Amino acid sequence: MNTCLMDDHPALHGSLALVQTPAFLMVQTNQMVTLSCKTQTSPSNTRIYWLRLRQALSANSHYEFLAYWESKKTVYGKEVDSEKLTVHGNPPQNVLTLQNVKPADSGVYFCMIIGIPNLIFGTGTQLSVVDVLPTSPQPTKKTSPKKKVCHRVPTRVTQKRLSCAPLILGLLAAGVLILLVSLGVAIHLRCFTSDQRICFLVSRYKNTLVSDERDPEK
Repeated sequence: MNTCLMDDHPALHGSLALVQTPAFLMVQTNQMVTLSCKTQTSPSNTRIYWLRLRQALSANSHYEFLAYWESKKTVYGKEVDSEKLTVHGNPPQNVLTLQNVKPADSGVYFCMIIGIPNLIFGTGTQLSVVDVLPTSPQPTKKTSPKKKVCHRVPTRVTQKRLSCAPLILGLLAAGVLILLVSLGVAIHLRCFTSDQRICFLVSRYKNTLVSDERDPEK
């Protein structure tokens, strides 16, 4: 396949007639890669070509022809390592396999069929070959603070206070009773003393009157 064919035919990219999987693939160096292309409407004798695009798709994009499967063998493009790349399978399924991939193998891989009047391209597979796979940061989990539930357990001091409460109340009642009795006695004594004083004054007054009656000359 030459570039003249590419120039003479208008291209139809991303057609649903050719579905490629996976859409994106990142692998480490020296790994094996398998790309799949599935046709939807093409007959079984349709050739499926594999191309590589090393840069973003644009008007000046340059495709590298890699290989296609014909009957029982793989037909390779120029400077393609047959030990590294293999193609096999007839429509509707065609598979491209890469061995011991390197960062230089990175790019967008397309499968293509020659239609009338268009060249029909698949959806494409973006291949990235890296020495070390990036590590995705672990999502941080937000933990909501747990509410502390306080269970009040009566302590020994509280129990002791509760057990002493009747004794304290009894002592207070006894004290109040003693105060009331003392107050009653004090009032009684005060009243008794007052009565005695009054009686003394009355008696003295009577004695004075009697003495005056007996001694009128005075």
